[in-house]
Amino acid sequence: MRTAYRCRAYPNQAQQQVLARTFGCVRVVWNRTLAERHRLYHAEGKSLSYAASDAALTAMKKDPELVFLSEVSSVPLQQALRHQHKAFSAFFARRARYPRFKSCRSRQSAHYTRSAFTMRGGKLRLAKTSAPLRFVWSWPDVDVTILNPAMVVVSREPDGRWYVTFTIDTADPDLLPDAGHAVGVDLGVKDFAVTSDGERITNPRHMERKARNLARYQRRMARCRRGSANRGKAKAKAARAHRKVRNARRDFLHRASTRLVRSADMIVIEDLAVKNMVRNRHLARVIADCGWGEFRRQLEYKCERAGRELIVVDRWYPSSKTCSACGHLLAELSLSNRHWTCPSCGSRHDRDINAAKNILAAGLAASACGADVRHSGSSRVRSAVKQEPRPVTAGIPVLQGGE
Repeated sequence: MRTAYRCRAYPNQAQQQVLARTFGCVRVVWNRTLAERHRLYHAEGKSLSYAASDAALTAMKKDPELVFLSEVSSVPLQQALRHQHKAFSAFFARRARYPRFKSCRSRQSAHYTRSAFTMRGGKLRLAKTSAPLRFVWSWPDVDVTILNPAMVVVSREPDGRWYVTFTIDTADPDLLPDAGHAVGVDLGVKDFAVTSDGERITNPRHMERKARNLARYQRRMARCRRGSANRGKAKAKAARAHRKVRNARRDFLHRASTRLVRSADMIVIEDLAVKNMVRNRHLARVIADCGWGEFRRQLEYKCERAGRELIVVDRWYPSSKTCSACGHLLAELSLSNRHWTCPSCGSRHDRDINAAKNILAAGLAASACGADVRHSGSSRVRSAVKQEPRPVTAGIPVLQGGE
């Protein structure tokens, strides 16, 4: 399996110039190839193959206006073409959005394969550079002197920090021991997650706590003249504030997902349509701050590595409106009602805990009967329950009163 280690890098002035030139060349190759794809599709209705884009890169290097492309290593340029080809494959398979043009104001990166770098004795040397690239290794249990990376990614964040990522081919990790437990998880805004065991994971609301500082930095940047040194300083301060929020959110998601994977053999979650939910202008910021998509991504790869089972139930499954005791389905349940009493059996429910119990029941029923579910590692979208409520086994909504 592939494992990545991301470290802080401290290139000297000469290395920064070479890497900045490499970033610019990667951006030019990406944008020109993407523009050619647009032109070819709209003019002839055809797609651009990787072989054709590789030949176009050779032609670009012979162009007198693009002679600077030959001044940097050719490996990051070829990797940009491969990444764009994979991006379009993922787009046509409906796994990703349409590839966009690269901007010089966003994160910059360059990918080096083994033919464009050397790693001996813990010292990294990149192509077109004379001195080793200085970086800080933060994993004392891994000997950096015997590291044999398959790929190295050098990146620069908008706040000016440099990073180097080592991609290593490692053996599969040992599977976690059986926990003898299954858990359903209901994601929300007030509480980030509520489990079927009754545990509540509080939503830390990282963006909301830093909103005033972010707004102040962005106002300062807006007052500065474009292209000035003061605007660059103000932009770096705003980027640093966003980095702190991003790192705090990522740390929280890693801790929450790891604790769930270690405590349960089976984890059942909902297939939330986050892209559609953020269209609500009243809840868009708080939903984006939750990081539900990143949380699900972490659960998927951690369950696969640990030998756990992740089941995703249909987003249309009415988990909140269904009684987890008798299966009665309410006709309506507003978001303001956090507790409700079942009119059929009289059970008193907490909205979120009841939803988590129903999600777990649906996952267990689907796993037991072999229904269509999405397990970890599967790329095919499948449904755990039907979209139309109808009388079935326990845990699935049942319409009462002869409806």
